[in-house]
Amino acid sequence: MNELILMDVRSSVALLTLNRPEKLNALNYAMLDRLMERLDEVETMPDARAVILTGAGERAFSAGGDIHEFSQSIADGPDVALREFVRRGQSVTARIENFPKPVIAAVNGLAYGGGCEITEAAHLAVASQKALFAKPEICIGIPPTFGGTQRLPRLAGRKRALELLLTGDSFSPERAYELGLINAVVPHGQLMPAAFALADRILRHSPLAAARILTAVTRGLNTTIGEGLQIEAEQFARMTTTHDVREGLDVWIEKRSARYSGV
Repeated sequence: MNELILMDVRSSVALLTLNRPEKLNALNYAMLDRLMERLDEVETMPDARAVILTGAGERAFSAGGDIHEFSQSIADGPDVALREFVRRGQSVTARIENFPKPVIAAVNGLAYGGGCEITEAAHLAVASQKALFAKPEICIGIPPTFGGTQRLPRLAGRKRALELLLTGDSFSPERAYELGLINAVVPHGQLMPAAFALADRILRHSPLAAARILTAVTRGLNTTIGEGLQIEAEQFARMTTTHDVREGLDVWIEKRSARYSGV
């Protein structure tokens, strides 16, 4: 059986690759479960300080959920469909969104449905000029189920998100950039170098500070400004006794290179 999620750790970055290219990397249940396992592995790996998530092959990042599989769950009734399909998918996107290390989606082709939702959940995203996005769930009579009705309006605004959700129309990487879904559009051959370059810009800094920023932003988005400021203060307080904050201050004062320990 082929490995559904390839993993290659290089230069402190864990490259995770969705690996069903013959199915356009459609997200079946086994792949979703394996992605969760891989993320659990990466979280405990000290040598992996960031994640890049991409798709195998030249055609797709992910074409979305495996329709043949989840249609059977739907046929078995709402309780089964919610347990096997919806909760599984929502757990994966929530895990990505709340991951304590930066997650960068490198969108190399089609990012439809669940593939688009993974991109929405990732902290950062870079897309090839060959990428193509869509929220096509309405075309098969369902709403998005991996968080797309919630994250896309937060990224793009209610009216722009609803246009995509209600029409199911595909949209270009340039449009995805305008909507705030991705950070950059690059030539296809430069996608992975661009993703690793973005990771390198993050890895210059304290991994603990990065984790605190990710927590403050992710948790704060769903609160009032007052609650968000309290979260920010809590994350700052957690940093004050660490080696990394002392090192960061010394680096600034002494004008030298940093040596972060991550503790």
